[in-house]
Amino acid sequence: MIQSMTGYGKTVLQLSTKKITIELKSLNSKNLDLNVRIPSYYREKELDIRKELAATLERGKIDFSIYIENNGEEVSSKVNENTVKAYMNQLRKIVDASDIELLKIAVRLPDTLKTEREELDEEEWKQIEIGMHEAIVEINKYRSDEGLVLLNDFELRISNIQNLLEQVIELDPERIEQVREKLKKGVEELEAKVDQNRFEQELIYYIEKLDITEEKVRLKNHLDYFKLALRSDDSNGKKLGFITQEIGREINTIGSKANYANMQKLVVQMKDELEKIKEQNLNVL
Repeated sequence: MIQSMTGYGKTVLQLSTKKITIELKSLNSKNLDLNVRIPSYYREKELDIRKELAATLERGKIDFSIYIENNGEEVSSKVNENTVKAYMNQLRKIVDASDIELLKIAVRLPDTLKTEREELDEEEWKQIEIGMHEAIVEINKYRSDEGLVLLNDFELRISNIQNLLEQVIELDPERIEQVREKLKKGVEELEAKVDQNRFEQELIYYIEKLDITEEKVRLKNHLDYFKLALRSDDSNGKKLGFITQEIGREINTIGSKANYANMQKLVVQMKDELEKIKEQNLNVL
């Protein structure tokens, strides 16, 4: 069953000291385009994240984010007491001021705050991995739901083209007869002597050039193959794109050979349906 490349998944983990939000967004793209935004202390896990996303999401413009919201019990920046005291001792030698005034000056000077790098907690990371898998399940469900909408639209468009093809097939004998009559009338208007046998031979040759039997058969086969590919176990937008190209080639050939206004109108309608298929197929995984 086909899947859309558009999707969204989100998981929220509430830990003892922080809230962790894991978010996945996906849009259509020709290839896999991964953008990972995570806190610096998770960077050593970035390669594992990318491998997991590439294996499970396959294709699309994918944004993966981890947001951390501390509950206030943990503070990563701390006062560098030794540095502050050293500044205050030096300032006493320069100005006569109270300790409060000296402290106000000292804390504004460089290196009075030190930021401790938070280390990766493996137990915490195991919970994040579980949350990430839940987000992946959610985004894949979203993609499948969107894929069902696309599938219904594709089947409608293909059925429309098949119906138009049936009309082309029904119209074909009338087209050939009109081409024959048009050529005969043109010759008669010339008021010239014509070898009837030679004329019939040339007429047959010309009509054979306009014959669309092969195109009708190939187009029908391509349409059936497209519908079969829609229901296959995997979702392969590129494969559907190749079939669409073949469908377009046969429709264009029928149009170029038509030489009959009523048939050309049907061809225009087929092209319109095919363009809608092409546009939607850009979203298929």
